[in-house]
Amino acid sequence: MFRKGLFIAGGFAAALVAASVASTLSARAAGELEPVVTRRVEANDDGAQSQGRVDKLSDETDLLATEYRAVLKQTDALLIYNRQITGLVDSQDQEMASLRAQIDDVELVAREIIPLMLQTISALEAFVELDVPFLQEERSARIAELHELMERSDVTDAERFRRILEAYQIENEYGRTIEAYSDELELDGKNRIVDFLRVGRTTLIYQTRDGSEAGVWDQDARAWKPVSGDYKSAIRQGLMIARKQAAPDMLRLPVQAAKVAR
Repeated sequence: MFRKGLFIAGGFAAALVAASVASTLSARAAGELEPVVTRRVEANDDGAQSQGRVDKLSDETDLLATEYRAVLKQTDALLIYNRQITGLVDSQDQEMASLRAQIDDVELVAREIIPLMLQTISALEAFVELDVPFLQEERSARIAELHELMERSDVTDAERFRRILEAYQIENEYGRTIEAYSDELELDGKNRIVDFLRVGRTTLIYQTRDGSEAGVWDQDARAWKPVSGDYKSAIRQGLMIARKQAAPDMLRLPVQAAKVAR
């Protein structure tokens, strides 16, 4: 029994020794591993920070790449727009050159047409003075307006030319119309209101209001000549036709014989 107890006691002692050795070894190993673990932890922290920087750089790179692609698209659009604008500018330059040439031509035409218009008005004025003397005040006033128009700076050459043509058209229209109007005429040294009958430019006749006197214009003599009483009825009828108070009809009126052309 005693031996058995010693054996047990000896085994327990051996276990204590083993535990003591293991504890000593574990403490030594822990002391030796602590710096390694610390460096590993630090390395892991550094790795995490480096990975964070890498991720940040990657995100920044993606953002820069996206912005770069957007800039490339804008650049392409600007290049296309620039080509279009360049074409428009070239076209506008050509149009401006054409307009400048046209302006130069207009100025040249203006310098030539103004004297022509003045000559035309003078010719029309001389024609009215030499023509059968009907509506003299109205026709003279129209020519005076043309002279005034040529002196006004607020009137374009186109408007001047239009008014001159209009005056010529009115004068031309007189040659194929019949007209009746009342006006003053000097008879026996006195101004009297008489009725005028104009048939184109061939015949101009006057008749007093009471129908007692009548005369016809003699273009050769540039004077009024009395007409016989045989025409008085026809003259009254002509006045009514011209005023649209009677239907058109054949009239027997004094007409100056046409001259033979030489």
